[in-house]
Amino acid sequence: MTPIRIALVDDQLLFRQSLAMLMQGEPDIALVLEADNGDSCLKGLAGLSELPDILLADMEMPGMDGIELSEKLHQLYPSVKLIVLSVHASERLIARMIDQGACGYLTKNCDRAELMTALYTIRSTGYYLNSRVLNAMRNVSRNITISPKNLTGVPVALSKREKEILHLICKEYSTSEIAQRLYLSPRTVEGHRNNLLQKTGRRNTAGLVLFALKYRLFETAY
Repeated sequence: MTPIRIALVDDQLLFRQSLAMLMQGEPDIALVLEADNGDSCLKGLAGLSELPDILLADMEMPGMDGIELSEKLHQLYPSVKLIVLSVHASERLIARMIDQGACGYLTKNCDRAELMTALYTIRSTGYYLNSRVLNAMRNVSRNITISPKNLTGVPVALSKREKEILHLICKEYSTSEIAQRLYLSPRTVEGHRNNLLQKTGRRNTAGLVLFALKYRLFETAY
């Protein structure tokens, strides 16, 4: 198995060093970059011959913080998946970061097992949303009143196939699993996923889940 390439961005030196040591003890993880804020992270990324798969970043850092870094990543390195790792657990902040393009959000008191689960899940499905994050997304979206069983009120028209694929994405199926279940090729599934991203204006798979929650598309998806 090809190691997951990780970049780690946090201004707290002791925390960053501890997390780096944890990463270095994992045979399927390759720590390729450490940085203390968004500015040094972007400089480091520019000097790499191969980009990381996943970037773990704190929210509050001197200079360029995690919020601005997420914007820059989307513009410059859209293939790099962002996990926010923060002491803050505000539901509005969590939903905002997922809406801006983060593929996951973990609090700094999460344990090693959940961190590893997040990394492997993101490599497989493109996102990791634990119960805390899903609840935050759901609660922030509750002020929108939309029928839970149909697309009434949804600002875009989705085809039947797109709805099927979005439903399976929300159930954490990988591209290959969706392809097998619907008797499609992985390339066809990716094509539908890209169409969903374009139609909904979302940046990644986690954003599609937020879209489905916001418009209550699937009553039993979560």
